Amino acid sequence: MTTDASPDAPSDMASTARRTIVDGNALAGMLTGVFADDATRLTLRCGHCDRSGLLAEAVVERDDTCAIVRCRACTRTLFTVTAAPGGAVTVRIAAVAEVRTPPDGR
Repeated sequence: MTTDASPDAPSDMASTARRTIVDGNALAGMLTGVFADDATRLTLRCGHCDRSGLLAEAVVERDDTCAIVRCRACTRTLFTVTAAPGGAVTVRIAAVAEVRTPPDGR
């Protein structure tokens, strides 16, 4: 693990701010709450039209192995989900600009 001072840290951060470079395993705890809870409560922001809305409100085209999730406002593909035989799931991100979890306690 390497710790470097961040050369591009925003000016409002203290000069003692440090950035740690690690691998993706460091995100396990942070992302567990994003993907382990009820995903329909996630708020998605469209990178094309900037509309934000719950995943539960998105338009979904679906068949036995694939789901195409579209923005309700502009109909751009936000992401696709594909299920392969054996249980593997692939998520392809398209126009999702942001995924936000609901506030705690909701």
